[in-house]
Amino acid sequence: MAVILGGYLIPSVARGPLRDWGVKVRGDAVLEIAPNGELLRGAGGEEIYDFRDCILTPGFINGHMHMYGVLSHGIEVPVAPTGFQSFLDDFWWPLVENRLDHDMIRASTAWACLEMLRSGITTFCDILEAPYAIPGALSVEKEVVERAGLRGILSFEACERVSPENGRLGLEENARLIREGWRGLVGGLMSVHTTFTCSPSFLQEADGMARSLGALFHMHLSESGYEPQYCLERYGKRPVEVYRDLGILGPHVVASQGVDLSPEEIELLKEHEVKLVHMPLSNCEVGGGIAPVPRLLEQGVTVGLGTDGYINNFFEVMRGAFLLHKAAQKNPGVMPASTVWVMATEMGARALGRPDLGRLEPGCKADLVAISADTPTPVNEKNIFDQLILYRNPENVRAVMVGGRLVVAGGRVLSLNEEQVRSEVRAAALKLWAFKGAEV
Repeated sequence: MAVILGGYLIPSVARGPLRDWGVKVRGDAVLEIAPNGELLRGAGGEEIYDFRDCILTPGFINGHMHMYGVLSHGIEVPVAPTGFQSFLDDFWWPLVENRLDHDMIRASTAWACLEMLRSGITTFCDILEAPYAIPGALSVEKEVVERAGLRGILSFEACERVSPENGRLGLEENARLIREGWRGLVGGLMSVHTTFTCSPSFLQEADGMARSLGALFHMHLSESGYEPQYCLERYGKRPVEVYRDLGILGPHVVASQGVDLSPEEIELLKEHEVKLVHMPLSNCEVGGGIAPVPRLLEQGVTVGLGTDGYINNFFEVMRGAFLLHKAAQKNPGVMPASTVWVMATEMGARALGRPDLGRLEPGCKADLVAISADTPTPVNEKNIFDQLILYRNPENVRAVMVGGRLVVAGGRVLSLNEEQVRSEVRAAALKLWAFKGAEV
């Protein structure tokens, strides 16, 4: 057992913050939360971690990630994308996803895990799209994630853009990992790309597999105006209506992006208890727009936060969610810091079907972060969420625990060799970038 003492403890937004409280951990779960003095008086041989100069929070939930995306950071492309579809057709598909192999996936997974741990992320959902790296790509990711000590939900983004046969290889890649179940920290889900890379029958096949396996079903949804326009032209209806009419919508569905949604589509998401993950920064990068997150939350839709593999600093992602909607709506009252914090923790966990995560309550998994409270101005119960989201960064993360195991201490990741990981990801990036003269 272990006792973790805190300056403040945020077990959940509803209960916290609690001053001079800490956590007692047994195995991989929270046994008790109580005032520090009470925990110390009851201590009998437990290991004591003293973070009374820190804020103890639940680990962050990165609801949508592409770990291989790090290999594209800084890449120079021969043709500048002119829009969302050009981004995919001229850049992302031919120059990144189609060129990935197992070595690149292994290296990028390790670096992404390093970045996430330093940023206080303890659980993530990854979507791998590498059509020429299957079968076996998810096994490569799983080995690295387990070594890193992160809690990962892994999947392959199955679609038919290469061929129907390749799409089914992707579905089976997901099914293999799902059938293995949660062994330790890693599990799987069923994932597809979009309505414009998957036929209706393929989408129904994927959803049927997810339901039969008792798994979550994920799709990218309306990342820009392209998919709604495609569906209107091809099916005479918008994407969420397409999924409804295919019988796919339900509580097991996790949609990512959701930038271009009509009021009627938001109602459908609410009615069918579909969850959504918001990527505020990457939506800007591709020129997709700003998702109607305040309205989604008002309607009672569960919304988490994701990095999309673009900027994996979760503090920056939270700041993006906090600031962008204020600017878009010209209203400083929307998206208060406490709401963003819920999305980053307990609501994000619910979006991924894990109510035992994102909170520090007895019975929940012992996934926590100690964040230094040495802000220039004092932290108190009323400003704590603003101080954390606006004025803290990965360098202020003192420690990270996943399932009762300390994986970051003194700001250093213990489970991975940073120099080795950096060297390997640079070599993988150079290999990926060597597309000049190659057939793309």
